[in-house]
Order: sequence, then C-alpha cells, then structure tokens
Amino acid sequence: MARTTPPEAIQSLSVNVTTTEVQFIFPRRRGFGIPYFGGLYAYLAQAIPTGTTATLPVVFTSQGGPNVPIVGLDDAPITVADIAGTGVYHLFYEEARGRLQLLSPYLVG
Repeated sequence: MARTTPPEAIQSLSVNVTTTEVQFIFPRRRGFGIPYFGGLYAYLAQAIPTGTTATLPVVFTSQGGPNVPIVGLDDAPITVADIAGTGVYHLFYEEARGRLQLLSPYLVG
C-alpha cells in the first residue's frame, strides 16, 4: 500500500537530540513560529534515534524560529515515550500562547 499523507501536512526537515529536549525542525511557514491559531497536521519524517532518553520533552521549531513545546490534552509535556514513530500527527496551535497541543497521532505506514 502506498503512503498517503494529507496534502496540508507540514513535513519535518530533521530531528535533533540535545541533552534537554528532542527538536523536530520544520520549514518556516504557517504553523510553528508564525502567527496562527488552529488545527494542523505535522508529518514527522524522521524517527527519534534509538536509545534517546524516553523522558526528554519534544519540541517543534521552524528554521530560525522559536522552540514550541508540545503538550498533551492534559497540558502535560509530550515526551519521547509519547511519540510512536514517523507519521502524521494532528495538533492544535495557539501561537499567542506558545501552545502546541497533540490531539492524536494519525500514523501512516
């Protein structure tokens, strides 16, 4: 079966692991670091490297933009353990509050 990705999904360019967080880097456009309020899809094209500490928080950033932490429905930080792998994730972004909430993964193979 061929991969099907929503055409409006923003695809990550790379993943970077530091001692304090895991960063998914995206192109600068509507979404992370640009004034926006609403739902979006993010296609995580890279896997988090095996052996990465499961408790590290995950953030999204755009090229040259700020890091935006991801929170769950309960506003708790999303960590490496919460990211199931590559695929499309459904999020809600409130740029004014710096809040990116993971609504649900929509994983595609």
